[in-house]
Amino acid sequence: MAQRTPRGLRLHIGIFGRRNAGKSSLLNVLVEQDIALVSSHAGTTTDPVEKAFELLPLGPVVFIDTAGLDDAGELGELRRARTRRVLTRVDIAVLVVPRGAWAEFEQELYDELRARDVAVIVVSSQSDIAPPGPALISRLRADGVDVVAVSAVTREGLSDLREALLAAAPADFLAPPALAADLVGPGQLAVLVAPIDKEAPAGRLILPQVQTIRDLLDGDAFCLVVKERELRAALAGLKRPPKLVVTDSQAFLKVAADTPPDVPLTSFSILQARSKGDLAQLAVGSLAIDRLRPGARVLIAEACSHHAIADDIGRVKIPRWLTQYVGGELRVEHAQGRDFPADLAQFQLVVHCGSCMLNRREVLSRLRLCREAGVPVTNYGVAIAHSLGVVERALAPFPGVLELWRRERSRAAV
Repeated sequence: MAQRTPRGLRLHIGIFGRRNAGKSSLLNVLVEQDIALVSSHAGTTTDPVEKAFELLPLGPVVFIDTAGLDDAGELGELRRARTRRVLTRVDIAVLVVPRGAWAEFEQELYDELRARDVAVIVVSSQSDIAPPGPALISRLRADGVDVVAVSAVTREGLSDLREALLAAAPADFLAPPALAADLVGPGQLAVLVAPIDKEAPAGRLILPQVQTIRDLLDGDAFCLVVKERELRAALAGLKRPPKLVVTDSQAFLKVAADTPPDVPLTSFSILQARSKGDLAQLAVGSLAIDRLRPGARVLIAEACSHHAIADDIGRVKIPRWLTQYVGGELRVEHAQGRDFPADLAQFQLVVHCGSCMLNRREVLSRLRLCREAGVPVTNYGVAIAHSLGVVERALAPFPGVLELWRRERSRAAV
């Protein structure tokens, strides 16, 4: 069902434009529900309005209606800031132009979206009153951008807009990269180690574990799911060794000790890093752990929002492992959900979660911000493996990344 597809796996479609451009009306007719409040009063939309939807034949998407980027005043500045944060995670931007009235505002927003390498569709709203001019259509189509005339009143142009959305969808959404199936192969076995701790949802597995199981099934592979205490007995009972063992990062030491050295081993978080982000950047970023000194500032960013409990991985365990590795207290700060600091230069390291709740676009945007600020970034799985001394083994299933990590480590040692 549409509600069961995680937002991190949905195509993110943002609806942008000036105030009273018809953005909310467009969202309502697209999803055939009164989701967004519509009014002739400028600035009706304040916070972004999100709607998960099954847009056939495209599949699971999330539409995001935003406040006008021409909003004014102190409150308007806060609204614009919320809208600009949406720019970091959209796969497709629908730029709504009222009655085809393209001006400097639309041109600047269009240029920014193109600079971010976001697919753009221009929608001329209120087309029943005034259709877009041929000069605008010709100029944008010369850039390879679809221009669609839509009327929220007559619903004219909706089918054309759906076709444009399908054409603009990134190839990796229509054919997403594998999590683990390509490392295992059809007819081969992966053993998944899933500790059941206090943060695991009652009666359920956590999302990265579920996604890995589904990925292996899609790849015609077998999977055996065990807790860390049963791993040794499970491996001993197999007629042949598995092609891959995947563990929750928190159990790295025990799982590494119980898994034969010739069996490839990695973690769910590292698989997420490869699928959602840039594993090479995150692996090299872990080398900054060797350069940390007591008092260094470290940001731990966790995409999901939850109430931290005793021995929480981001609040307790990772800070403890890093502190033990460095040999002194660190100044650890945290960011949760979609909060991500603008001033990253103050940190010596960013440690990001596996990002199962974020889409790939937002993860890559965050990695780009770290790169531009000159701040190394790694992720939970790689950071934990590095702190516990098993990082080379955890990266071994990805030979190119491991070779790069070793090369950068040697360079840093000179």
